[in-house]
Amino acid sequence: MAKHIMKTMDGNEAAAYVSYAFTEVATIYPITPSSPMAEHVDVWSAQGKKNLFGQPVKLMEMQAESGAIGALHGALETGSLGTSYTASQGLMLMIPVMHRIAGQFKPAVLHVAARTVGSHAMSIFGDHSDVMGCRNTGWAMLCSSSVQEIMDLAGVAHLSTIKGRVPFLHFFDGFRTSHEIQKVEVMPYDELGKLIDKEALYDFKHTALNPDHPCIRSCVNNPDIFFQAREAVNEHYINLPDIVQSYMDDINKLTGRDYKLFNYYGAQDAEHVIVAMGSVTGAIQETIDELMGQGQKVGYLQVHLYRPFSLKHFFASLPNSVTMLTVLDRTKEPGAVGEPLYEDVCAAIKNSDRNIAILAGRYGLSSKDVPPAHIKAVFDNMDIPQPKEHFTVGIQDDVTCLSLPIKPMTVDTTGTVSCKFWGFGSDGTVGANKNSIKIIGDNTDMYVQAYFEYDAKKSGGVTKSHLRFGKRP
Repeated sequence: MAKHIMKTMDGNEAAAYVSYAFTEVATIYPITPSSPMAEHVDVWSAQGKKNLFGQPVKLMEMQAESGAIGALHGALETGSLGTSYTASQGLMLMIPVMHRIAGQFKPAVLHVAARTVGSHAMSIFGDHSDVMGCRNTGWAMLCSSSVQEIMDLAGVAHLSTIKGRVPFLHFFDGFRTSHEIQKVEVMPYDELGKLIDKEALYDFKHTALNPDHPCIRSCVNNPDIFFQAREAVNEHYINLPDIVQSYMDDINKLTGRDYKLFNYYGAQDAEHVIVAMGSVTGAIQETIDELMGQGQKVGYLQVHLYRPFSLKHFFASLPNSVTMLTVLDRTKEPGAVGEPLYEDVCAAIKNSDRNIAILAGRYGLSSKDVPPAHIKAVFDNMDIPQPKEHFTVGIQDDVTCLSLPIKPMTVDTTGTVSCKFWGFGSDGTVGANKNSIKIIGDNTDMYVQAYFEYDAKKSGGVTKSHLRFGKRP
């Protein structure tokens, strides 16, 4: 970009900022931790802020998430570019209509602050159990791991859905990324506007329902044609990964960053590699830096585009030297042979001539912390003669004995100031620390990061504010 505009913000604001540019109608219903996205859009719309089409976003607040997705479907039928924001149980209520929107090839984006779906108990905190429940809806699934990635890849989701006509679920970890504050480079609206496929947008607008030329659509099919019609969608999903990579390349040119459908980090001759996605990326990368400094050949394959899962791009990013993969999932599917990402990677290796052992791990449910020591335990498990093939990391499993042993580990944080503040919910500690980190970020040349741990009791519960700042991101 010609001019680098730096601003300190959290992940929700980054997603809202980019989505506002592409949105004509936003249909919303608040749910933690996605509510701030809709709140930002609401405020900007009320202030008359213009989107890329020279108009304020029209905002519709419904009475439930099922209503929000229904209203989104209606807006798309009229030829309006629509967006919504949700998480957890709210996303679950949207699934029936998500199938319809995808089946009709409507360009839409759901920005999801991924959160635990209630099972034995409710949880307001983050993991991937909600988004993984949507993987058969036909929506493309794009994952961001940091506030800067949200800023860069939210645009990729909106641009790709217009050109590819497949709706996008753009997700990032609830609280761990949605509420984390970082100093990021802001995407200018005029640069994003230049990337829109005008012909694809024209085609979408001219398939809108119109009383002047009525048409019939979305009928009921009998067995004689339903199967054939369902298979006819294949070409859209075959073409979509290249469309997404093309837009990532455009963003790379603007920012100087390097986004791929699968980004590899670590030794080019690595033998042991972790595959994962989301906010765990930073902890894995820091651990790899430390282990490579000790001479270990390790690496990390970060998943950005989870659906459609592109075998071509997966193997293009995976080093030929790899002999063992550990796939980490931030969700649990009771009764399954393995969790979703693990099963996809197994299928990918089965569809190749690569001889690679694959291990499966669960981590970070309900925002359980994942420090470098846990990542080292995953790499240590790949080093032993008989590694655990299915394991958990970060808890002490004394029932089914699946957990890995954890050894203390530190990483090099030279040049970074790290602060930790304790408080009680509603005492102003978190608000004060948010102001402090934004002052440092917006008024110095230092990078900043702030993450806030809340108690489920909210008001009156213990809060912990983690503030970091220094010369390195």
